[in-house]
Amino acid sequence: MLGEVTAGDAVLDAAQDVLPTMVDLRRKLHRQPELGLDLPYTQSQVLQTIDDLGLTVNVGKGLSSVIADLDTGRPGPTILLRGDMDALPMPEDTGLEFSSEVDNRMHACGHDAHTAMLAGAATILAGMRDSLSGTVRFMFQPGEEGAGGAKIMIEQDLLDGVDAAFALHVAPNAPDGIFGWKPGPALASADEFDIVVKGRGGHASTPHWAGDPTPVAAELVLALQTMVTRTVDAFDPAIVTVTMLQGGTVHNVIPEHVNLGGTIRAVSERTRHLVWDNIRRVAEGVAAAHGCTAEVTIHEGYPVTINDPAFAAWAASVADETFGLGHTYEMGSPIMGAEDFSYVLQKVPGAMLFLGVCPPDNPNPFEAPSCHSNRMVLHEGSMATGAAMHAAVAIKYLSSGGDLSA
Repeated sequence: MLGEVTAGDAVLDAAQDVLPTMVDLRRKLHRQPELGLDLPYTQSQVLQTIDDLGLTVNVGKGLSSVIADLDTGRPGPTILLRGDMDALPMPEDTGLEFSSEVDNRMHACGHDAHTAMLAGAATILAGMRDSLSGTVRFMFQPGEEGAGGAKIMIEQDLLDGVDAAFALHVAPNAPDGIFGWKPGPALASADEFDIVVKGRGGHASTPHWAGDPTPVAAELVLALQTMVTRTVDAFDPAIVTVTMLQGGTVHNVIPEHVNLGGTIRAVSERTRHLVWDNIRRVAEGVAAAHGCTAEVTIHEGYPVTINDPAFAAWAASVADETFGLGHTYEMGSPIMGAEDFSYVLQKVPGAMLFLGVCPPDNPNPFEAPSCHSNRMVLHEGSMATGAAMHAAVAIKYLSSGGDLSA
């Protein structure tokens, strides 16, 4: 193995050199956001950006993914770096000169920056190929926002030969250039539920001749909240939120059924499944007490994103080495959003860290618009930090032969 290559001034300088290219790519993607698994424009821009880097490139089957390998030609471990590419179906109200040109589509979760940072890291590492031993796999992923693109890519052999994985997620309401990290559960699972309360329709003036599902549904909204507080350990939390309540067609008719729907978040698989079971029990029990029935459907979503504790701490130490002390903080609790990078971390050790990208002229970063806000903005200069971090993690991992203690 070659002598150890450390992430230092060369990586930081290279990240600044490639920043204009990252900004250009990010703005192109921001203007033309695409949804789900089919991102032809985004894929073409990625392929064009990395075309001359000497990577081995494969595109997905049935989805617009890109897997690009930097193979040094020397034996060593393989580390995967990931950037997701899809946008959200929502309007943009940022007023940026490069705002979305597509109605009701916006890069409001920073995936345009994730993609640009990963392409930037590929450029940096390709320039250092002769100093490295092993392989870096770049995962450009569609369909993170609900379509499970990571799972599909895994089914298409994404992780063959991969020893570890790393990802960054921007945090527009956190201080610029600061990395948040957490060992263990870092993001929640995300499931959805639908409940159909069935009764007997009738005239609103004679509810005693009907079986009114409306008060049952109303009672369920509150009963589900009580269920969480009385059955879920406060130190292994879950959130159940009813976001839809639909029933009836006219003022004087009792409907035959009322529909409820919402989301379930948890930070352990044990609590996740406990909540599934308890929603069924409570819904069926409350409905039965009123002479109605309840049909519960759980739609299983992304699992809990669990960082490998050793890898997460190691990645934080790489950030400290690269950017200096004071650029990392250990998060006290998980984020209750969800990520399909969880599927990757179920298969190989690794971690997702969070990079603060709030514009530095904002005096109150924690009050800035968050991800999924129609007014979310980020500091594009932070992309140099993100690309440098991707590169530093890869360099350190390869130079140590995958030994986190080295």
